[in-house]
Amino acid sequence: MWMRKMGMLLCCFLLVFIVACSGSGGGTANEPEPGNVSTGTEVEDANKEDEAPVEEEEVTGTPEMDFDMGGRTIKWVSWYDESINEDNPDNVAIKKNLDALMEKHNFKIEYVVVDYGEYQDKVTASLVAGEPLGDIIRVARPWMIPTLVKQGLFHPVDEYTKNEKIFLQQYTNEYSQFEGRGYGFRTGNMGASSGIFYNRTLMNQLGMKPLQEYVNDNNWNWDTFTQVAKEANKDSNNDGKLDIWGLASASILVQAMAANEANLVADDKQNLEDPKTLEVLNFLSKLTTESVARPTEGGDWTEPGQFFRQGNTLMVAGSDYEMESYSKDMPDYELGYLPFPMGPSATEYQSSNTIPNYLTVPKAIDNPEQLVYIYEKMFDIESMYDYPKQAQLETLFSNEDDINNARVAGNSMKVIDTVNGYPNMPFYELSGEIFEGVSVSTVVEKYKEPFQAAIDEVWKK
Repeated sequence: MWMRKMGMLLCCFLLVFIVACSGSGGGTANEPEPGNVSTGTEVEDANKEDEAPVEEEEVTGTPEMDFDMGGRTIKWVSWYDESINEDNPDNVAIKKNLDALMEKHNFKIEYVVVDYGEYQDKVTASLVAGEPLGDIIRVARPWMIPTLVKQGLFHPVDEYTKNEKIFLQQYTNEYSQFEGRGYGFRTGNMGASSGIFYNRTLMNQLGMKPLQEYVNDNNWNWDTFTQVAKEANKDSNNDGKLDIWGLASASILVQAMAANEANLVADDKQNLEDPKTLEVLNFLSKLTTESVARPTEGGDWTEPGQFFRQGNTLMVAGSDYEMESYSKDMPDYELGYLPFPMGPSATEYQSSNTIPNYLTVPKAIDNPEQLVYIYEKMFDIESMYDYPKQAQLETLFSNEDDINNARVAGNSMKVIDTVNGYPNMPFYELSGEIFEGVSVSTVVEKYKEPFQAAIDEVWKK
Protein backbone atom coordinates (compact mmCIF):
# COMPACT_ATOMS: atom_id res chain seq x y z
CA MET A 1 0.00 0.00 0.00
CA TRP A 2 2.78 2.43 0.93
CA MET A 3 4.67 1.68 -2.26
CA ARG A 4 1.61 2.30 -4.40
CA LYS A 5 0.82 5.61 -2.67
CA MET A 6 4.38 6.81 -2.74
CA GLY A 7 4.61 5.93 -6.42
CA MET A 8 1.56 8.00 -7.24
CA LEU A 9 2.86 10.87 -5.11
CA LEU A 10 6.26 10.95 -6.80
CA CYS A 11 4.72 10.73 -10.26
CA CYS A 12 2.62 13.78 -9.41
CA PHE A 13 5.67 15.65 -8.15
CA LEU A 14 7.49 14.74 -11.36
CA LEU A 15 4.78 16.23 -13.55
CA VAL A 16 4.45 19.28 -11.32
CA PHE A 17 8.17 19.98 -11.34
CA ILE A 18 8.53 19.43 -15.06
CA VAL A 19 5.88 22.05 -15.64
CA ALA A 20 6.72 24.32 -12.75
CA CYS A 21 10.40 24.56 -13.46
CA SER A 22 10.52 24.80 -17.22
CA GLY A 23 9.05 28.21 -17.90
CA SER A 24 11.80 30.39 -16.57
CA GLY A 25 14.67 29.27 -18.71
CA GLY A 26 13.52 29.46 -22.27
CA GLY A 27 12.61 31.94 -24.92
CA THR A 28 9.85 33.33 -22.73
CA ALA A 29 11.28 33.70 -19.30
CA ASN A 30 8.02 35.36 -18.30
CA GLU A 31 5.49 33.17 -20.12
CA PRO A 32 2.71 31.86 -17.86
CA GLU A 33 2.65 28.10 -17.49
CA PRO A 34 0.49 25.78 -15.39
CA GLY A 35 1.80 25.83 -11.85
CA ASN A 36 4.52 28.42 -12.34
CA VAL A 37 4.34 31.88 -13.83
CA SER A 38 7.75 33.30 -14.45
CA THR A 39 7.51 37.05 -14.29
CA GLY A 40 10.90 38.55 -14.78
CA THR A 41 14.56 38.02 -15.44
CA GLU A 42 17.22 39.01 -12.97
CA VAL A 43 19.30 40.96 -15.41
CA GLU A 44 20.64 44.49 -15.79
CA ASP A 45 21.69 46.50 -18.80
CA ALA A 46 25.46 46.28 -18.99
CA ASN A 47 25.51 49.73 -20.55
CA LYS A 48 23.48 51.44 -17.82
CA GLU A 49 25.17 54.73 -17.08
CA ASP A 50 26.73 55.62 -13.74
CA GLU A 51 26.50 52.09 -12.36
CA ALA A 52 28.70 49.04 -12.84
CA PRO A 53 32.07 49.94 -14.40
CA VAL A 54 33.06 48.57 -17.78
CA GLU A 55 35.33 46.06 -16.09
CA GLU A 56 32.30 44.27 -14.59
CA GLU A 57 30.87 43.49 -18.03
CA GLU A 58 34.27 42.25 -19.15
CA VAL A 59 34.36 39.89 -16.17
CA THR A 60 30.84 38.44 -16.38
CA GLY A 61 29.43 39.24 -19.83
CA THR A 62 30.43 37.97 -23.25
CA PRO A 63 32.07 40.67 -25.40
CA GLU A 64 30.20 41.63 -28.57
CA MET A 65 30.65 39.05 -31.32
CA ASP A 66 30.45 39.62 -35.06
CA PHE A 67 29.33 36.65 -37.14
CA ASP A 68 26.98 35.92 -40.03
CA MET A 69 24.81 32.78 -39.78
CA GLY A 70 23.98 32.84 -43.49
CA GLY A 71 20.23 33.04 -43.11
CA ARG A 72 19.94 29.73 -41.27
CA THR A 73 16.92 28.89 -39.15
CA ILE A 74 17.69 28.09 -35.53
CA LYS A 75 15.29 25.45 -34.25
CA TRP A 76 14.46 25.71 -30.57
CA VAL A 77 12.89 22.47 -29.30
CA SER A 78 10.84 22.04 -26.15
CA TRP A 79 7.74 20.29 -24.80
CA TYR A 80 5.99 23.67 -24.65
CA ASP A 81 5.99 26.78 -26.79
CA GLU A 82 8.98 28.92 -25.78
CA SER A 83 8.30 31.75 -28.21
CA ILE A 84 8.24 35.21 -26.66
CA ASN A 85 4.86 36.60 -25.72
CA GLU A 86 5.12 40.39 -25.57
CA ASP A 87 2.79 40.55 -22.58
CA ASN A 88 4.94 42.67 -20.25
CA PRO A 89 7.76 45.21 -20.62
CA ASP A 90 10.46 42.61 -19.97
CA ASN A 91 9.24 40.35 -22.76
CA VAL A 92 8.90 43.33 -25.09
CA ALA A 93 12.55 44.16 -24.42
CA ILE A 94 13.62 40.54 -24.94
CA LYS A 95 11.77 40.37 -28.26
CA LYS A 96 13.35 43.63 -29.33
CA ASN A 97 16.79 42.21 -28.55
CA LEU A 98 16.01 39.05 -30.52
CA ASP A 99 14.84 41.01 -33.54
CA ALA A 100 18.04 43.04 -33.50
CA LEU A 101 20.15 39.90 -33.16
CA MET A 102 18.37 38.22 -36.09
CA GLU A 103 19.07 41.22 -38.28
CA LYS A 104 22.69 41.64 -37.18
CA HIS A 105 23.66 37.95 -37.36
CA ASN A 106 21.41 36.95 -40.28
CA PHE A 107 19.31 34.13 -38.85
CA LYS A 108 15.70 33.16 -38.21
CA ILE A 109 14.25 31.24 -35.30
CA GLU A 110 11.63 28.50 -35.19
CA TYR A 111 10.10 27.15 -32.00
CA VAL A 112 9.38 23.43 -32.23
CA VAL A 113 6.98 21.82 -29.76
CA VAL A 114 7.04 18.05 -29.20
CA ASP A 115 4.41 16.38 -27.03
CA TYR A 116 5.81 15.61 -23.61
CA GLY A 117 4.66 12.01 -23.70
CA GLU A 118 6.85 11.36 -26.76
CA TYR A 119 9.53 13.91 -26.03
CA GLN A 120 12.30 11.88 -24.42
CA ASP A 121 12.15 9.05 -26.95
CA LYS A 122 12.08 11.35 -29.98
CA VAL A 123 14.87 13.61 -28.75
CA THR A 124 17.06 10.67 -27.73
CA ALA A 125 16.57 8.86 -31.05
CA SER A 126 17.44 11.98 -33.01
CA LEU A 127 20.59 12.61 -30.99
CA VAL A 128 21.83 9.03 -31.28
CA ALA A 129 21.19 9.13 -35.03
CA GLY A 130 23.27 12.29 -35.33
CA GLU A 131 20.27 14.22 -36.61
CA PRO A 132 19.05 16.28 -33.63
CA LEU A 133 15.55 17.71 -33.76
CA GLY A 134 16.92 21.18 -33.22
CA ASP A 135 19.85 23.46 -32.52
CA ILE A 136 18.76 24.26 -28.97
CA ILE A 137 16.92 21.49 -27.13
CA ARG A 138 15.37 21.52 -23.67
CA VAL A 139 16.37 18.35 -21.82
CA ALA A 140 15.77 16.99 -18.33
CA ARG A 141 18.83 15.88 -16.40
CA PRO A 142 17.90 12.20 -15.90
CA TRP A 143 17.41 11.76 -19.63
CA MET A 144 20.94 12.81 -20.52
CA ILE A 145 23.25 12.25 -17.53
CA PRO A 146 25.13 10.03 -17.57
CA THR A 147 24.02 7.95 -20.56
CA LEU A 148 23.81 10.48 -23.41
CA VAL A 149 26.62 12.71 -22.19
CA LYS A 150 28.92 9.70 -21.97
CA GLN A 151 28.23 9.16 -25.67
CA GLY A 152 29.43 12.69 -26.45
CA LEU A 153 26.06 13.89 -27.75
CA PHE A 154 26.15 17.40 -26.23
CA HIS A 155 28.50 20.35 -26.25
CA PRO A 156 29.75 21.49 -22.85
CA VAL A 157 28.67 25.12 -22.49
CA ASP A 158 30.16 26.22 -19.16
CA GLU A 159 32.84 28.33 -20.83
CA TYR A 160 30.09 30.43 -22.46
CA THR A 161 27.83 30.95 -19.43
CA LYS A 162 29.99 33.08 -17.12
CA ASN A 163 27.59 36.02 -17.16
CA GLU A 164 25.93 35.68 -13.76
CA LYS A 165 23.45 38.44 -14.61
CA ILE A 166 21.91 36.19 -17.23
CA PHE A 167 22.74 32.56 -16.54
CA LEU A 168 21.68 30.63 -13.45
CA GLN A 169 25.03 29.21 -12.42
CA GLN A 170 23.58 26.26 -10.46
CA TYR A 171 21.92 24.93 -13.59
CA THR A 172 25.18 24.88 -15.53
CA ASN A 173 27.72 24.10 -12.83
CA GLU A 174 25.69 21.71 -10.70
CA TYR A 175 22.47 20.35 -12.21
CA SER A 176 23.90 19.67 -15.68
CA GLN A 177 27.44 18.92 -14.54
CA PHE A 178 29.23 15.76 -15.62
CA GLU A 179 32.90 14.98 -15.03
CA GLY A 180 33.76 18.60 -14.37
CA ARG A 181 31.86 20.20 -17.27
CA GLY A 182 28.44 21.86 -17.46
CA TYR A 183 26.13 20.98 -20.35
CA GLY A 184 22.99 23.03 -19.72
CA PHE A 185 22.04 26.70 -19.47
CA ARG A 186 19.07 28.65 -18.25
CA THR A 187 17.99 32.12 -17.16
CA GLY A 188 15.09 33.54 -15.16
CA ASN A 189 14.47 32.00 -11.73
CA MET A 190 15.47 28.79 -10.02
CA GLY A 191 11.97 27.34 -10.16
CA ALA A 192 9.26 26.58 -7.61
CA SER A 193 10.11 27.23 -3.96
CA SER A 194 9.68 24.33 -1.54
CA GLY A 195 8.14 25.30 1.77
CA ILE A 196 5.54 24.84 4.46
CA PHE A 197 2.02 26.21 4.18
CA TYR A 198 0.40 26.92 7.52
CA ASN A 199 -3.01 27.96 8.76
CA ARG A 200 -2.54 31.28 10.58
CA THR A 201 -6.16 31.28 11.71
CA LEU A 202 -5.78 27.88 13.37
CA MET A 203 -2.42 28.92 14.84
CA ASN A 204 -4.08 31.92 16.51
CA GLN A 205 -7.02 29.84 17.72
CA LEU A 206 -4.58 27.48 19.40
CA GLY A 207 -2.74 30.39 21.01
CA MET A 208 0.56 29.34 19.50
CA LYS A 209 3.67 31.43 19.02
CA PRO A 210 3.59 33.00 15.52
CA LEU A 211 5.52 30.64 13.28
CA GLN A 212 7.11 33.57 11.46
CA GLU A 213 9.07 34.35 14.63
CA TYR A 214 11.05 31.12 14.21
CA VAL A 215 12.23 32.36 10.82
CA ASN A 216 12.86 35.87 12.11
CA ASP A 217 14.98 34.44 14.95
CA ASN A 218 16.90 32.17 12.57
CA ASN A 219 15.52 29.22 14.51
CA TRP A 220 13.33 27.44 11.96
CA ASN A 221 14.86 23.96 11.97
CA TRP A 222 13.81 20.35 12.36
CA ASP A 223 13.64 20.56 16.16
CA THR A 224 11.37 23.62 16.21
CA PHE A 225 9.33 22.23 13.32
CA THR A 226 8.71 19.01 15.27
CA GLN A 227 7.95 20.98 18.40
CA VAL A 228 5.35 23.08 16.58
CA ALA A 229 3.71 20.03 15.02
CA LYS A 230 3.45 18.28 18.38
CA GLU A 231 2.07 21.41 20.05
CA ALA A 232 -0.73 21.62 17.50
CA ASN A 233 -1.82 18.00 17.96
CA LYS A 234 -4.98 18.40 20.06
CA ASP A 235 -7.98 16.45 21.32
CA SER A 236 -10.30 19.42 21.35
CA ASN A 237 -13.45 17.57 22.49
CA ASN A 238 -11.77 15.27 25.04
CA ASP A 239 -12.98 12.07 23.44
CA GLY A 240 -9.53 10.50 23.60
CA LYS A 241 -8.78 11.05 19.90
CA LEU A 242 -6.88 13.80 18.13
CA ASP A 243 -9.05 16.04 15.99
CA ILE A 244 -6.51 18.80 15.33
CA TRP A 245 -3.13 17.95 13.87
CA GLY A 246 0.13 19.80 13.43
CA LEU A 247 1.42 18.18 10.22
CA ALA A 248 -0.59 16.73 7.34
CA SER A 249 1.88 13.98 6.41
CA ALA A 250 5.35 12.67 7.19
CA SER A 251 5.88 11.82 3.50
CA ILE A 252 8.48 14.55 2.99
CA LEU A 253 11.58 12.54 2.12
CA VAL A 254 12.58 14.53 -0.97
CA GLN A 255 12.05 17.91 0.71
CA ALA A 256 13.95 16.81 3.82
CA MET A 257 16.88 15.50 1.76
CA ALA A 258 17.20 18.87 0.04
CA ALA A 259 16.76 20.75 3.32
CA ASN A 260 19.75 18.90 4.78
CA GLU A 261 21.81 19.29 1.57
CA ALA A 262 21.91 15.52 1.22
CA ASN A 263 21.23 13.10 -1.62
CA LEU A 264 20.51 9.41 -2.08
CA VAL A 265 23.17 9.17 -4.81
CA ALA A 266 26.67 10.63 -4.99
CA ASP A 267 28.00 10.42 -8.56
CA ASP A 268 27.78 6.70 -9.29
CA LYS A 269 27.50 5.46 -5.70
CA GLN A 270 24.63 4.91 -3.27
CA ASN A 271 24.70 7.47 -0.49
CA LEU A 272 22.48 5.92 2.18
CA GLU A 273 25.28 5.67 4.75
CA ASP A 274 26.32 9.30 4.41
CA PRO A 275 25.85 11.16 7.74
CA LYS A 276 23.60 13.76 6.11
CA THR A 277 21.35 11.08 4.65
CA LEU A 278 21.17 9.28 7.98
CA GLU A 279 20.09 12.53 9.64
CA VAL A 280 17.22 12.76 7.17
CA LEU A 281 16.10 9.18 7.66
CA ASN A 282 16.26 9.51 11.45
CA PHE A 283 14.21 12.72 11.25
CA LEU A 284 11.47 11.01 9.23
CA SER A 285 11.61 8.00 11.52
CA LYS A 286 11.03 10.30 14.50
CA LEU A 287 8.01 11.88 12.83
CA THR A 288 6.57 8.41 12.43
CA THR A 289 7.50 6.65 15.68
CA GLU A 290 6.52 9.64 17.82
CA SER A 291 3.20 10.04 15.96
CA VAL A 292 4.00 13.64 15.06
CA ALA A 293 2.19 13.71 11.70
CA ARG A 294 -1.46 13.07 10.98
CA PRO A 295 -1.96 9.39 10.08
CA THR A 296 -3.19 8.42 6.66
CA GLU A 297 -6.82 7.50 6.15
CA GLY A 298 -6.06 5.42 3.08
CA GLY A 299 -6.15 8.28 0.61
CA ASP A 300 -4.03 8.86 -2.46
CA TRP A 301 -1.28 11.43 -3.10
CA THR A 302 -3.76 14.29 -2.67
CA GLU A 303 -4.54 13.32 0.92
CA PRO A 304 -2.16 15.77 2.68
CA GLY A 305 -3.64 18.69 0.76
CA GLN A 306 -7.14 17.46 1.51
CA PHE A 307 -6.32 17.29 5.21
CA PHE A 308 -4.98 20.84 5.16
CA ARG A 309 -8.09 22.13 3.38
CA GLN A 310 -10.27 20.80 6.19
CA GLY A 311 -8.92 23.58 8.40
CA ASN A 312 -7.96 21.29 11.26
CA THR A 313 -4.33 20.71 10.25
CA LEU A 314 -1.72 23.37 10.90
CA MET A 315 1.01 22.61 8.34
CA VAL A 316 1.52 20.89 5.01
CA ALA A 317 4.60 20.72 2.79
CA GLY A 318 4.28 22.09 -0.73
CA SER A 319 5.50 24.47 -3.42
CA ASP A 320 4.80 28.19 -3.62
CA TYR A 321 2.41 28.05 -6.59
CA GLU A 322 -0.01 25.84 -4.62
CA MET A 323 -1.02 28.92 -2.63
CA GLU A 324 -3.45 29.81 -5.41
CA SER A 325 -5.56 26.68 -4.96
CA TYR A 326 -5.32 26.71 -1.18
CA SER A 327 -6.49 30.32 -1.02
CA LYS A 328 -9.38 29.57 -3.35
CA ASP A 329 -10.47 26.49 -1.39
CA MET A 330 -9.98 28.01 2.08
CA PRO A 331 -11.50 31.53 1.91
CA ASP A 332 -12.35 31.56 5.63
CA TYR A 333 -8.74 31.01 6.71
CA GLU A 334 -5.67 33.20 6.68
CA LEU A 335 -2.78 31.16 5.34
CA GLY A 336 0.96 31.64 5.62
CA TYR A 337 4.08 30.29 3.96
CA LEU A 338 7.50 29.43 5.43
CA PRO A 339 10.70 27.97 3.99
CA PHE A 340 11.06 24.25 4.56
CA PRO A 341 12.85 24.00 7.95
CA MET A 342 16.62 23.81 7.74
CA GLY A 343 18.32 20.48 8.43
CA PRO A 344 21.18 20.13 10.93
CA SER A 345 23.85 19.89 8.20
CA ALA A 346 22.47 22.64 5.96
CA THR A 347 23.94 26.11 5.53
CA GLU A 348 20.82 27.81 4.13
CA TYR A 349 17.20 27.14 3.26
CA GLN A 350 16.80 24.90 0.21
CA SER A 351 14.12 23.98 -2.29
CA SER A 352 14.00 20.55 -3.93
CA ASN A 353 13.81 19.22 -7.45
CA THR A 354 13.94 15.66 -8.73
CA ILE A 355 14.13 16.35 -12.46
CA PRO A 356 15.72 19.71 -13.34
CA ASN A 357 15.62 20.74 -16.98
CA TYR A 358 17.61 23.22 -19.04
CA LEU A 359 18.61 24.07 -22.58
CA THR A 360 21.38 22.20 -24.37
CA VAL A 361 23.23 22.29 -27.69
CA PRO A 362 23.68 18.90 -29.44
CA LYS A 363 27.22 17.98 -30.42
CA ALA A 364 26.13 17.61 -34.06
CA ILE A 365 25.43 21.38 -34.16
CA ASP A 366 28.32 23.66 -35.12
CA ASN A 367 29.33 26.84 -33.29
CA PRO A 368 27.63 26.33 -29.93
CA GLU A 369 29.22 29.53 -28.66
CA GLN A 370 27.15 31.53 -31.15
CA LEU A 371 23.88 29.96 -29.99
CA VAL A 372 24.62 30.54 -26.31
CA TYR A 373 25.75 34.08 -27.13
CA ILE A 374 22.44 34.80 -28.88
CA TYR A 375 20.56 33.46 -25.87
CA GLU A 376 22.62 35.62 -23.52
CA LYS A 377 22.11 38.80 -25.52
CA MET A 378 18.37 38.14 -25.89
CA PHE A 379 17.95 38.30 -22.14
CA ASP A 380 20.37 41.16 -21.54
CA ILE A 381 17.71 43.66 -20.48
CA GLU A 382 17.02 46.03 -17.63
CA SER A 383 14.11 44.26 -15.91
CA MET A 384 11.14 46.25 -14.66
CA TYR A 385 10.98 43.90 -11.67
CA ASP A 386 13.01 44.17 -8.48
CA TYR A 387 13.60 40.42 -8.32
CA PRO A 388 12.72 37.23 -10.24
CA LYS A 389 9.13 35.98 -9.86
CA GLN A 390 8.06 39.28 -8.28
CA ALA A 391 4.70 39.51 -10.06
CA GLN A 392 3.91 35.86 -9.39
CA LEU A 393 4.78 35.98 -5.70
CA GLU A 394 2.94 39.25 -5.15
CA THR A 395 -0.10 37.66 -6.77
CA LEU A 396 0.12 34.47 -4.72
CA PHE A 397 0.85 36.09 -1.37
CA SER A 398 -0.56 39.24 0.21
CA ASN A 399 1.66 39.06 3.30
CA GLU A 400 5.15 40.53 2.95
CA ASP A 401 6.66 37.88 5.25
CA ASP A 402 5.26 35.13 3.02
CA ILE A 403 6.71 36.79 -0.07
CA ASN A 404 10.12 37.10 1.55
CA ASN A 405 9.98 33.48 2.72
CA ALA A 406 9.22 32.26 -0.80
CA ARG A 407 12.09 34.36 -2.14
CA VAL A 408 14.51 32.99 0.44
CA ALA A 409 13.37 29.41 -0.11
CA GLY A 410 13.86 29.77 -3.85
CA ASN A 411 17.37 31.17 -3.75
CA SER A 412 18.93 27.72 -3.80
CA MET A 413 17.68 24.36 -4.97
CA LYS A 414 19.03 20.86 -4.42
CA VAL A 415 18.44 18.07 -6.90
CA ILE A 416 17.47 14.77 -5.29
CA ASP A 417 18.07 11.60 -7.31
CA THR A 418 15.16 9.18 -7.27
CA VAL A 419 13.48 6.76 -9.67
CA ASN A 420 13.37 9.53 -12.26
CA GLY A 421 17.03 8.87 -12.97
CA TYR A 422 17.30 5.32 -11.66
CA PRO A 423 14.16 3.38 -12.66
CA ASN A 424 14.93 0.30 -10.56
CA MET A 425 15.89 2.18 -7.41
CA PRO A 426 13.79 0.78 -4.52
CA PHE A 427 12.91 4.31 -3.42
CA TYR A 428 9.32 3.54 -2.47
CA GLU A 429 10.28 0.41 -0.59
CA LEU A 430 12.90 2.22 1.48
CA SER A 431 10.71 5.18 2.32
CA GLY A 432 7.74 2.92 2.98
CA GLU A 433 9.62 0.94 5.61
CA ILE A 434 10.81 4.15 7.29
CA PHE A 435 7.21 5.35 7.49
CA GLU A 436 6.15 1.97 8.87
CA GLY A 437 8.56 2.40 11.77
CA VAL A 438 11.36 0.02 10.75
CA SER A 439 14.65 1.17 12.26
CA VAL A 440 16.91 3.31 10.10
CA SER A 441 19.90 1.00 10.55
CA THR A 442 17.85 -1.98 9.38
CA VAL A 443 16.49 -0.12 6.37
CA VAL A 444 19.90 1.18 5.27
CA GLU A 445 21.53 -2.23 5.60
CA LYS A 446 18.71 -3.83 3.61
CA TYR A 447 18.65 -1.35 0.75
CA LYS A 448 22.20 -0.15 0.20
CA GLU A 449 23.05 -2.99 -2.18
CA PRO A 450 19.80 -2.79 -4.19
CA PHE A 451 20.34 0.97 -4.46
CA GLN A 452 23.85 0.42 -5.80
CA ALA A 453 22.62 -2.18 -8.26
CA ALA A 454 20.06 0.27 -9.64
CA ILE A 455 22.75 2.93 -9.98
CA ASP A 456 25.15 0.52 -11.70
CA GLU A 457 22.49 -0.29 -14.29
CA VAL A 458 22.55 3.33 -15.39
CA TRP A 459 26.20 4.24 -15.04
CA LYS A 460 27.64 1.06 -16.53
CA LYS A 461 25.52 0.98 -19.67
